[in-house]
Amino acid sequence: MNIRSLTRGDGVVIGAAVLLLIASFLDIYSIEGAPDSADIPTLWGSGPVVLGVVLAGVIGAALVVVSHAMPQPRKVAGLDLGQFGIAFTVFAAWCALGNIFDPAGAFDNDGGLDNVSAGMGLILALIATLVMAAAAVATPLVPALKGSLVPAARPAAPQPYGGQPQGGYGYPGAQQQPYGGQPGQPGQPGPSFGGQPQPGQPQAPQQAQAQPAGDFSPFWFAVPVPRPLFAEDGSPTPIAELAPGTWYLAVEQRGANLVAQTQDGRRGVLQDTSGIQRG
Repeated sequence: MNIRSLTRGDGVVIGAAVLLLIASFLDIYSIEGAPDSADIPTLWGSGPVVLGVVLAGVIGAALVVVSHAMPQPRKVAGLDLGQFGIAFTVFAAWCALGNIFDPAGAFDNDGGLDNVSAGMGLILALIATLVMAAAAVATPLVPALKGSLVPAARPAAPQPYGGQPQGGYGYPGAQQQPYGGQPGQPGQPGPSFGGQPQPGQPQAPQQAQAQPAGDFSPFWFAVPVPRPLFAEDGSPTPIAELAPGTWYLAVEQRGANLVAQTQDGRRGVLQDTSGIQRG
């Protein structure tokens, strides 16, 4: 899992889950005229509230966050974990709302409980679950919530567009041969990006293979939000997902798209290049 792929919306979901856990240890009822020494149960004293509000909300938040941190979405019964998580958070908010309106439940039918109202625990639980459900539903739709929760670390010395990276693979900050390789000595072929040249191989053809067409120069970049990387043959199925906080190498430009290479050597087409951060 990559925590750098989490969004601001995930941060709101996590914060709401923490608030829900805090609320679970507060009073479930508020009894008018009760002395300060009265032993009023917390949310953990009610099975329906624990199952329908506390656990449903925490489990839903965990599923939403874990689904976004995974490199590839996991599905259960045809639905990915994120969709299950959203359903859990909405269910928790619905149950919390019901307990606010009727905190005493079936005991109301016996009379004599008119002085019982929702306690601070139920009120905070409702607020937490409403915020959690709203963030889980709105994150894919609101650009402000889709931004990276942990921004990518900027290189020590920013390079201009097309400049040679100074970093190891995955980060432009350590030493590494630039894409295409540079000859170490005059008259000797230098290593290409994909491997070492064979003895006796002429230098000129090797450089011609490594250099992209036109004026394009390879550069490092990071994406602001998780984005799919598609196969170069035009297949609609993604071969990988680029995660925020990781530097990737752009090796070729095809119109508005970039051909990028991942740390494990896979190449693919990045169709959405908006907002990328160049190293």
